[in-house]
Amino acid sequence: MLNHTLFFDLDDTLYPKSNGLWNAIRDRMHAYMAEIVDLPPEEIEALRQYYLVTYGTTLRGLQIHYHVDTDEYLAYVHDLPLAEFIFPDPKLGQLLASLPQRKFIFTNADINHARRVLAILQLGDCFEQIIDIRALGFVCKPDAAAYPLALKIAGVSDTQKCILFDDACRNLDPARAQGWHTVLIGHPGAESSSHQTIPNLHELPQAMPQLWDHQGSYFEASRIVDE
Repeated sequence: MLNHTLFFDLDDTLYPKSNGLWNAIRDRMHAYMAEIVDLPPEEIEALRQYYLVTYGTTLRGLQIHYHVDTDEYLAYVHDLPLAEFIFPDPKLGQLLASLPQRKFIFTNADINHARRVLAILQLGDCFEQIIDIRALGFVCKPDAAAYPLALKIAGVSDTQKCILFDDACRNLDPARAQGWHTVLIGHPGAESSSHQTIPNLHELPQAMPQLWDHQGSYFEASRIVDE
């Protein structure tokens, strides 16, 4: 797998879902839909879930049905004290740096949010590029069209040599259907159509030692996790 390209989702993949950041972002979405779009509060959760399932993100649904100001929405929902939820993860940084493959962030968030998250986690230097919702023209996972667009941006043509790490089965299923190797992050014991499921990225050396084949760094990476 040395000649593979690795694509990593951002939120709830690079850090634990249990930290509450996603709940805080969701609450900001609800507030935006109530205060700015002026939707009835009692209808917002069901509508947001419908947009998520139908379009991949709440933003995409609001763009289509309410023509919301994209910059305003993204700034509003991500206006959070991120450092209260996520913290530096130098062990993960060392592990990612030991991987010999090209590495990309592939996220439904925007690049400003992604950069803030990576800066706090101290992972900004671990990835070649952030492929965000703007780079994809607001076509987002799990829309089947998002994956070829991400490959084009990364300059990759062979899906058989691509691996996607994501915390959402709905985002991994289209990738697998297109030939990617898929790895579900979190959800231990959950039924999934992904090729593999691992609790978190710190378990990569144990779960996928082939990523370090012939590099002499697998055992080094294992020690990084254990120290």
